Amino acid sequence: MLPRRYLPPIPALMALEAVDRLGTASEAAKELSLTQGAISRALQGLEEQLGVPLLIRERQRLRLTPAGRDYVAEVRKALHLLASASITLRANPTGGSLNLAILPAFGMHWLAPRLARFAQTHPGVTVNLSTRLKPFDFQGSTFDAAIHYGRQDWPGVDYLKLMDEEVLAVAAPGFPKLEKATDLLAHPLLQLESRTGDWGRWLAHHGHPGLRPPGMLFDQFATLTQGAIHGMGAALIPTFLIERELSEGRLIPIFGPPIRALGSYYLVWPNTLPERAPLRSLREWLAAEVYSQTNPSG
Repeated sequence: MLPRRYLPPIPALMALEAVDRLGTASEAAKELSLTQGAISRALQGLEEQLGVPLLIRERQRLRLTPAGRDYVAEVRKALHLLASASITLRANPTGGSLNLAILPAFGMHWLAPRLARFAQTHPGVTVNLSTRLKPFDFQGSTFDAAIHYGRQDWPGVDYLKLMDEEVLAVAAPGFPKLEKATDLLAHPLLQLESRTGDWGRWLAHHGHPGLRPPGMLFDQFATLTQGAIHGMGAALIPTFLIERELSEGRLIPIFGPPIRALGSYYLVWPNTLPERAPLRSLREWLAAEVYSQTNPSG
C-alpha cells in the first residue's frame, strides 16, 4: 500500500486538471462550482504536499511547469479511470471481473457448462479461469475464489459445497474378468499422484483393508483417462468425468458399482476480505444450481 502522503486529495487533483485545461483559476472555479480562493488554496496545498512546483503564475493566467504537465497527464488518466469505474458500477452494480482458480477436470466437465448459463443471466460479470491443482494462499494471489477438492481443510476460507464424488474402477474393453477385488493386484494400476491412497480405500471398501498397491502416476484425470482407454491398466475415475466413455464403450466397469470418494468439491473464498459483487453473484447462482440439482422436484 502506498504511503498516504503520496495520495493527494481528489478535489486538488480536479482543480489542477481544470486549471491546465482552462488556463485560469476563475474558469476552473466556475466549472467545479467553487470559489477562486478555494481553487488557489487547493493548488497551493497540492504543491506543498508534493514538494514540487506545479504552476507558473503570470498575472491572470496559470501555466503548468514541465513537471506539472507530466503530472497532470497521469492525473487525468487516473480521474478518467475513477469516473469510468463509477459509471460502470452505477450501470451494473453486480458486475465486474472475477478471478477463479479451477481444477482442470472439474472445470471442464462440471463447471464450464454451468458458466455458460451463468454468463447468459449475468452478462456484466466476466469470469477469468486459471488452473491450480493445490490449495494456495489467497493473500499472495490475485484470485477471488477457487474450486477445492477434498475436505473442509483449507484455512481462512468460507465454503459452498458443490458436489460429492463417486469413483468407479474401469479399464479398456478386454480387461480380464475379476472374480474378487484382490484379483486387481495382478494387473497394472493407474492413479492420480494427488490421490495415491484411492486404490487402498477401494480395496478396503471391498473387505481388504491395509493394502496400498502401487501404480503408474498421472497428474491430471484427462491423461489418466486416456491411459485407461489405451489399455495401460485399470483406473479409479470419478463417474461424472467418464459418462461419455462409458456410454460409448471405450471404458467398462471391471468390479463393483461406484463407491463414495473421500472428498467433495467446494467453491472457496477468503473469509478475511469483503465479498465483491461478482463473487456474490457467482456464489448465489451456484448455490441455486446445486439446490436444483439435489432437489429436482423442488
